[in-house]
Amino acid sequence: MFGYICVNENELKLKDYQRYQAYYCGLCKCLHRQSGYKGQLLLNYDMTFLDILLSGLYEPKEEAVDFRCPLHPFQKKIYVKNECTQYVADMTVLLSWQKMRDDYVDDKNPLMGGATTFLKKRYQKIRENYPRQADMLEKSIAELREAEQRGETDVDTVANLSGKMLTEIFAWKEDEWANDLRDIGFYLGKFIYLVDAYEDLEKDRKKNAYNVLNLKKLSDEDLELYCYNLFPVIISEGTKVFERLPVIKDAEILRNIMYSGVWCKYVTIRDRREKEREKTEKSAEE
Repeated sequence: MFGYICVNENELKLKDYQRYQAYYCGLCKCLHRQSGYKGQLLLNYDMTFLDILLSGLYEPKEEAVDFRCPLHPFQKKIYVKNECTQYVADMTVLLSWQKMRDDYVDDKNPLMGGATTFLKKRYQKIRENYPRQADMLEKSIAELREAEQRGETDVDTVANLSGKMLTEIFAWKEDEWANDLRDIGFYLGKFIYLVDAYEDLEKDRKKNAYNVLNLKKLSDEDLELYCYNLFPVIISEGTKVFERLPVIKDAEILRNIMYSGVWCKYVTIRDRREKEREKTEKSAEE
């Protein structure tokens, strides 16, 4: 469910991409400091976006640190960290633990069960520190599971529940910007859920698993058109809210993500599916 709110590297200046990488590495370092190497496995692009957004909005005191990454030992790198990074790392654990727990309940995957056991103490501590965020997350996941189990066919109903998961996660503080941050989280949460469903269309068909897009009973061509028209509407609502916020620091990186980066994964999935469809049609003709 994670990894769709990413940067479009090809459309970003080198200095801005290096800055993006510094945020990404900073979040990775923070997760390692909190939860060890297994915590680093929770790192994702979606939460990196939140780190940059909150850092750009609140502009906390920042520290830039030179380091060498074990994955790139011969390349000197820089990571940045601030008060927002710690919060986003906590929210990453909160979201990831609930996602893994939900996967374990659905599939009884022992790996997910083991991961939730490993992170349980950390999750409980974060829950104590951020009850508002944890309560909304748990409530939304429970409601979404119920909607999926009853076979809900309305796209907005299930996507809105996914959006609700991120509303309080994005609202770091209860202040004048909280509601706008909630709205951005809501629209990005809807988008993430639906693009994830879009990516899993064939897999869920084969497994006869719940997928609200499959339940629309559209032809492949009509479903592609439906998603092509729906996804921009959701993101445009989020970008409208973003532009209301007084973000100057790293604004170009954020705009790259909101206006361009969010489409990278979708386009990749769409193009791959189209190639597979063409290959299947060609084989059938032969």
